[in-house]
Amino acid sequence: MKAAVEHAMTLTPTDAEAWMREAAARARAASRAVAVAGAEARALGLRAAAHSLRTHTEAIVAANAEDIAAFDAAGGTAAFRDRLLLTPARVAAMAQGVETVAALPDPLGRTLAAWTRPNGLHIARIAQPLGVVGMIYESRPNVGADAAAICLKSGNAVILRGGSDSRRSAAAIHAAFTQGWAGAGLPADAVQTVPTADRAYVGAMLAASGALDLIVPRGGKGLVRRVQAEARVPVLAHAEGLCHTFVHAAADLAMARAVVVNAKMRRPGVCGATETLLIDRAAAARLLPPIVTDLAARGCRFRADAAAREICPGLDPAQPGDFDTEWLDTVLNVALVDGVAGALVHIEAHGSSHTEAIITEDETAARAFLDGLDSAVGMWNASTQFCDGGEFGFGAEIGIATGRIHARGPVGPEQLTTFRYVVTGTGQVRP
Repeated sequence: MKAAVEHAMTLTPTDAEAWMREAAARARAASRAVAVAGAEARALGLRAAAHSLRTHTEAIVAANAEDIAAFDAAGGTAAFRDRLLLTPARVAAMAQGVETVAALPDPLGRTLAAWTRPNGLHIARIAQPLGVVGMIYESRPNVGADAAAICLKSGNAVILRGGSDSRRSAAAIHAAFTQGWAGAGLPADAVQTVPTADRAYVGAMLAASGALDLIVPRGGKGLVRRVQAEARVPVLAHAEGLCHTFVHAAADLAMARAVVVNAKMRRPGVCGATETLLIDRAAAARLLPPIVTDLAARGCRFRADAAAREICPGLDPAQPGDFDTEWLDTVLNVALVDGVAGALVHIEAHGSSHTEAIITEDETAARAFLDGLDSAVGMWNASTQFCDGGEFGFGAEIGIATGRIHARGPVGPEQLTTFRYVVTGTGQVRP
């Protein structure tokens, strides 16, 4: 195990494009083998990978400790440190996620639609794998296991490129995962990882038209923008998580207090964390002070508009650009808005189409809010941090898609399939 990790960290091919071509060719062959192996074989391989992750927990946590030490020495923030940190409990949760993916229904071979033409031809639309997926991610090392599980469940191969700050952790996770997967008789080349932190490999992935079928970037704004600007491969973008929670005038105060604290403070560094709190002006004097008190007691800091500061004068004033900032930290924007319409206007102006929530006992207001959103996920009386593949029942996720094509929201195995048509006739010829 340790030798495999060290090999992955020291291997330094000089030609990133050549390495990518060779890796993608092996992945292509492996993807075909995975797709035809059958649902039970894939599930068995994933269960074996999960068992291997558990078996190698000590090695994974030790590798992560080295990443954490380097991160601390560089002066990283507490929220990003939490994203990077692995504990035995988090490795166990990672393995559990892989097992949950293994137990999901087979996404391949599903009949998505079927119809018969007047000439008797029967046409069926059948789900099939995309092929080879390139995954570029930062900070969170568990993403490698999540992405591998989801890709393999859906009959795809994946090439992983993790961030430099998690390279030891990612290498240890990859070594453990593939040891279990390949030990079950499935091709190791179905899960590959870029062998160095050299950014040339990112460029090679982005240029790999015809070799990769899809690229999924999961990281900061800079990474996503680079991928979208340079990629010659289709991109399933995971953009910023500028999530909003709107507390409506008809909200239950006790519920609102509990949900807002969870939405912001449970894990401030995840993309589903609420970054902006919107309060209905009609009930702001009742709602805002106790919510601010709860958040402040847990270490939250604020960037508030003038109307909010009239009610809570101790809040720091919002600066230009604050409402367009994904803090990923214990900082919360606060603004007063005029009902559902005002909340939707604010979200349209500042949101990133990720996740928005409304807290209210008024069903009419809730429906108006949810129907008026253009975001991938809308929630009613629930924390935005539930926007997660595991919480949606996918076991894990490869990212949160915020675009408008192919997939939206948490991306699980079904979202990594495409389709083909199967046409059955009885000897028809076209006139």
